[in-house]
Amino acid sequence: MLDFFQIKQHRIVFSIFATLVIVIMVIIIISGILTFTGRGKTGINGNNNVISFTGEGKISTKPDMAFVDFSVVTQGIQLADVQNKNSEKMNKVVEFLKGFGVEEKDIKTTNYNLYPQYTYENNRIPQIMGYQISQTLSVKIKQLDKVGEVMEKVVGMGINQVNSLYFGVENDEELKEQARKMAIDNAKAKAEVLAKELGIRLGKLTNFYENTSGYPVPMYDSYKATGMGGGEGSPNIQTGENEIIVNITLNYEVK
Repeated sequence: MLDFFQIKQHRIVFSIFATLVIVIMVIIIISGILTFTGRGKTGINGNNNVISFTGEGKISTKPDMAFVDFSVVTQGIQLADVQNKNSEKMNKVVEFLKGFGVEEKDIKTTNYNLYPQYTYENNRIPQIMGYQISQTLSVKIKQLDKVGEVMEKVVGMGINQVNSLYFGVENDEELKEQARKMAIDNAKAKAEVLAKELGIRLGKLTNFYENTSGYPVPMYDSYKATGMGGGEGSPNIQTGENEIIVNITLNYEVK
């Protein structure tokens, strides 16, 4: 049977435990109230009172550079012979380009691959029958009226694969800045008109997003993967026009 002191100790422990439970419950309730209040404030001051407007700026310009990737692909039985023949053709092309006026910094080897060629027979291990080497140059040409002539000459020197040709603007930052200003003005004009139509007042600008698109890419690949190409005169290369497009998104607070 419990004596008086033991009963008193049990009551003290129970009181402490009950107090702790009450304190924990109070903390949970207060936290829930704060969380609910915080969510309410986010709904008021968050995305519900922000409106977005987009604008586009577009600049059309004549390109002043041509960028072409072409390759020499050589096959043969002996590896050394294949390497020598491939290097001889590519060296002639590089020397021609330099003599034509293309700067050394605008001529770059971007790919060099060596592939063994195999024979496959039933129930036998594949045997190497020869080798193929592919070397690719990336070239920047500033004389746009001479691009067709360059294509004809390099094919005659051994280039047997033209991978791509496209035109661009070398220094386009000023044009991008003009397109950006047009896009911002366009977005602001939309904001003023739509604010009047909706009967709202715009507050401060909260965010600004920009996206600049690439150029449309005129492609020329009539020699691509067609062996040695052909030589009925220089190909007729049309440069056309490039477009620099900037899209702007402006986010405003709604008062």
